[in-house]
Amino acid sequence: MLLAKTLRSSTFRLALIAIAAFGLIVAAIMAYVYFGTIAYVQNRVGDAGDHSGFTAMIELAMAAVAVLMLVLAGLAAVLVTRRTVGRIEEINATSRAIMMSGLDQRIPLRGSHDEWDRVAENLNQMLDRIETLMGEVKQVSDNVAHDLRTPLTRMRQRLERLHDHAADPLRGELGRAIEDLDTALSTFDALLRLARVEEGSSREAFAKVDLSALLRELAEVYAPVAEDAEKVLSATIVDDVFLSGDRPLLVQMVVNGLENAIRHTPPKTIVRLNLARAADEGIVLDIADNGGGIAAADRERALLPLVRLDASRTGEGSGVGLALCKAIAELHGGELSLLEASPGLCLRFLLPASRF
Repeated sequence: MLLAKTLRSSTFRLALIAIAAFGLIVAAIMAYVYFGTIAYVQNRVGDAGDHSGFTAMIELAMAAVAVLMLVLAGLAAVLVTRRTVGRIEEINATSRAIMMSGLDQRIPLRGSHDEWDRVAENLNQMLDRIETLMGEVKQVSDNVAHDLRTPLTRMRQRLERLHDHAADPLRGELGRAIEDLDTALSTFDALLRLARVEEGSSREAFAKVDLSALLRELAEVYAPVAEDAEKVLSATIVDDVFLSGDRPLLVQMVVNGLENAIRHTPPKTIVRLNLARAADEGIVLDIADNGGGIAAADRERALLPLVRLDASRTGEGSGVGLALCKAIAELHGGELSLLEASPGLCLRFLLPASRF
């Protein structure tokens, strides 16, 4: 694999260009030496004797030198390029690991103190700084969610007491204020759940989960919910699919996906819940609909916390649902992708299966 990448690399192509230029120079020098030697011998010896043996010996020596130089130059190009590509692949592998699992990965150093080690040190220092800043931002958001949740809860309780004893003209306004506070509290709760999931502490509660049975239960519960919203929920679920995970979090993941599909689609939409086994012995869980979908340019943003694609931000929900789905999938070693359902949107969860 590394040899194939070496031969395809731009560094190897540059090395071949350098070898070609070097070869032309060497060929010119060897031609000059060859013809000069032949001319010198003929000038000294003249036409007496047979020069073919000497000429053949010179040609053989020149050919041997040329082949040897080409082989050595090719080996040097491969070795030098292989070393460069190897270091680049280390950086690429670390980058992929960071994208998959977080900022705790670092590029390994070889102790050579060369330019590649200096690049790796600078990148590691940059990752350290980013990790520190991300931790500070996350800590601030967690603190805000914790600190504001308590006074908002107390405010809601006071409003409820006022609502119970207020005159009729005020009850409507107090009721709407309570609803607004419930929306804010649900957002803070979602943020706190997201923070706990991203910390990975929920792995301690992992156990054997029958995903097939869990999805059938949720499909049975949410079929009437979809019907009340003038939509249809259909389920296609294979039997005996198990994984190691946190059952409440998996329920939260699927519920968020179903509610997202039911809430943000027009009447008569068909919502499909499908569970199948992947070719690589993994699990494919799809929550798809034939509604309006999400534009391809907005799908990455839709997975970020507190991002809503409606400019007015007046729709239902906290704006954390899909971000929480993504975090729960990654906690279980999987991933979430937003795909085109032609028409509509498909939430595709790829999860690793477990054998018990």
